[in-house]
Amino acid sequence: MNENRSTKKPFYPASHIIAYEQGELSEEAVLKLFQALVDSGLAWTLQGHYGRTAAGLIQAGLIKGKENTGNE
Repeated sequence: MNENRSTKKPFYPASHIIAYEQGELSEEAVLKLFQALVDSGLAWTLQGHYGRTAAGLIQAGLIKGKENTGNE
């Protein structure tokens, strides 16, 4: 069976959140994590730090906001 599946590793926010909280993520990985949290809407439902950090990264133009995230 020859399916065109991506060879990218799956993104699991929980394991990345743990690594983030332990200071183990590169700057690029932090941005990827927060972009995924914004895209999924999780940024606005986790501890306040995540929503505030996501909002700051969006405002700084480092990640993209998502319409209707409930953080307006």
